[in-house]
Amino acid sequence: MSKARYMYAWEFLAAPGKIAEFKRAYGPEGDWVQLFRRAKGYVKSELHQDNANPQRFVTLDYWESAAACDEFRSRFSDEFEDLDVRCEQFTSKEREIGRFDLV
Repeated sequence: MSKARYMYAWEFLAAPGKIAEFKRAYGPEGDWVQLFRRAKGYVKSELHQDNANPQRFVTLDYWESAAACDEFRSRFSDEFEDLDVRCEQFTSKEREIGRFDLV
């Protein structure tokens, strides 16, 4: 049984001509996952690509708890911000969909 009790979701539009780079950064072995794996309480991430619009993606990041995610964001804030800035070139739009608890 999975330890994931908390998940947050983001929607992205990959920048024109940057789909491959986006997938590398946000995919299952990408830069974000490598950073998340350094944190206690991280479970897994998923990257989903829209069938109707191949530039549209959704990421789902799973944590043991909201507190574990918050601790990660606090402890790795500098690394998070650096990576976020580096990955801006791969996206033309992003928005948080929401943060969810398992029920």
